[in-house]
Amino acid sequence: MTLKDQVRELRLQGKSPKEIARALKVAPSVVAPLVREIAAETAGTGEAEVVGCWINVGWSEGLLVDQARGWGDKEPAAGTGGMVSVLVARRHSWDRLRVGGFLADVYCMGVKNAIGPDVIDDRFLSEFREYFFSDYPGWQEAPFELVQHLVLGSIDYARGLGFEPDSAFEAGADLLGTLDGDPAITFGRDGKPHYVEFPGDDPAKVLRTLRHTLTDDQFTHTTPAH
Repeated sequence: MTLKDQVRELRLQGKSPKEIARALKVAPSVVAPLVREIAAETAGTGEAEVVGCWINVGWSEGLLVDQARGWGDKEPAAGTGGMVSVLVARRHSWDRLRVGGFLADVYCMGVKNAIGPDVIDDRFLSEFREYFFSDYPGWQEAPFELVQHLVLGSIDYARGLGFEPDSAFEAGADLLGTLDGDPAITFGRDGKPHYVEFPGDDPAKVLRTLRHTLTDDQFTHTTPAH
């Protein structure tokens, strides 16, 4: 593997140029031009380089996933209740990232919230990531294709039930690109729409929306214990 390939691999892990230099035991002045060169190559494709994608452990709970994709989950039963959080970072400049996060209800309503995109310094990525996933038992790296299928696929699924993504989604939608082909994930809990009430919801409205397209035996509904 060439030095440039090593730099590219570490860059995809979200490492800053200084961290890469330390890891490879070379001078920062050697790494910096390679980082700029890699960024320029990606810019020529018309899309900013995807630096990394992360997802909460337990994301697959209740979902039917095409096993041929090899999308593993560290904790497939982590009690997430169908709420999946995804963080995506793309290159903004040679030392800065554009990051955005998405909260998807993969059982019913699609994207319920989004944050960003924010432009941050490379060295703040780890801190930002820990904050973003603080409500979960942990996070794991994810292929870009998986986060596309989860977020964009959940939106398509929810639209079929009568729900549109939260308005905050549009600001960072370009971080995800477009989904080619059919989703490799069957949404709903075990393939069936399942509505879990969350703070801020209007449960009566959600149930009315579901009943426009489904009968009561075609979906399930959970009211959290108080």
